[in-house]
Formats: sequence, structure tokens, C-alpha cells
Amino acid sequence: MSDHNRVAPANPQAEGCVESLRVKVADHDMHFRRAGSGSPVLLLHGGANDSSDWIETMSIFSKDYSLYAPDLVGYGLSDRKDAGYRLSDFTEATLALMRNLSLGSVFMVGHSLGGRVCLEIAIRHPEMVRRLVLIDTAGFSRLTRLGGFLGMAAWGVRRMLKRPQPYPKIVMENGAYGHWMCLESLPELRVPTLIVWSHIDPYYPLAGALRAVDLMPQARLEIFSGYGHAPHRADKDRFHALLRGFLSQG
Repeated sequence: MSDHNRVAPANPQAEGCVESLRVKVADHDMHFRRAGSGSPVLLLHGGANDSSDWIETMSIFSKDYSLYAPDLVGYGLSDRKDAGYRLSDFTEATLALMRNLSLGSVFMVGHSLGGRVCLEIAIRHPEMVRRLVLIDTAGFSRLTRLGGFLGMAAWGVRRMLKRPQPYPKIVMENGAYGHWMCLESLPELRVPTLIVWSHIDPYYPLAGALRAVDLMPQARLEIFSGYGHAPHRADKDRFHALLRGFLSQG
């Protein structure tokens, strides 16, 4: 493993056993959180979050697993470039981080954008993914009009109030990743997969998850009741119980 430059935790009391670290990956300076020991688990946050989304999960699972939660390039304390990022940028930087840390084959957990990055890695490099957990992830359906409106509205309000934009610009890849759909690749994906979804998601509807689970040979779907885009936060106890049971099978 390469040497890391430590970064003081933003809130040591809240983070407890979770370390905050930095590492140079290709031309990116990436920040990531690490906790525990055991089989490696990589946790990727959504497009309106950063690695702090996983602190509680990391603390709970740290007795049994080595957990790594990076700030995707452009997010949190990782480097950001004004030109924005494509799906391939997020994917390649995450792969480089995995190789830099010598993680080998990992359990991967991803929410929304992070779930789509997990999917891309699992499709292209299935040998690097031991088991896959996808939470209200992009790629199974198009972003809803409401979801697009909510994102633009939040951006517009911050601009009007002259507040800094906390998230990077997302760039499409010459039309190759329109809404980052990947349904055509799912029948070939044979990584054991747990899909977790909100019953009513304003960004990516449940119908996409239902299509996906039918296409994936080794997938199962767990539907959380209620409205929202983050069931792993809305019902933490249920999510953590599901995650523990699923990881223990691998």
C-alpha cells in the first residue's frame, strides 16, 4: 500500500474509529475514509453527497470488515476541476484508487451515482467485485423530470444566494452514456447483487429496479416503503441488517 498523508477528521467525536486520509491517484489528489480490518468493502456515495454519508455504516461494520469510502473525484475533499467529470472519470479514478490500495476483489456498495460507478466496474472488471449492493442507483431508468428539476432548482438557489456549488459539473460522454443507461449489459453480469430501492423515488423510479432484477442472473430486490432517494438513511437499521446478511454470504 502506498504512503498516505493523514488529514485530521472534521469531527473526531462523530467519526470515532474512522480515519480520514489522502492519496495521489494518477493526476487526482483523492480523499478517502478508512476503518476496521477484514475483507475489504468499498462504499461509494451519491451525486449529492460525499464520503461522510458512510461514517455510521463504517463504524458499525468496522469489527468485521475493512471499509473504504472515497470522495469521488470532484466531491468532498478530493480534487475538483472546473471542466466537470464524465462517468469514465469517476470510474477510472475509483479503479486507480482500488489498485493503489491493493484492495483486490472487494464488496462494493453504491448509492445513486456511486451505484452506477459500481455497476461500471462490475461490468468491465467482474473479477474485482466479490458482491455488489446497489441503492436507488442510476443506470436502470432515465432521470425523471422531477429529479432533473429538483437538481436544477438546488443549483439555481445556491447561485442566486452566491453560495459555492458543493458538487462538480457532470458531463455526458459524447452521448454514449445518455442517462448512463446500462440495461443491455445486465444479463451478462453474474456478480451476486442486492438491489435496495425506495417504493417512491423522485429521481429513479422503482420500475427501473424491477426491470433490472429480471435481467440480472444473480440479483434480488429489497423495496423500502415510503418516499425518497436514500433508503439506506431513511431506515438505517433495516439497511444495515440486510447489508450484514448479504456480505456474510460471500
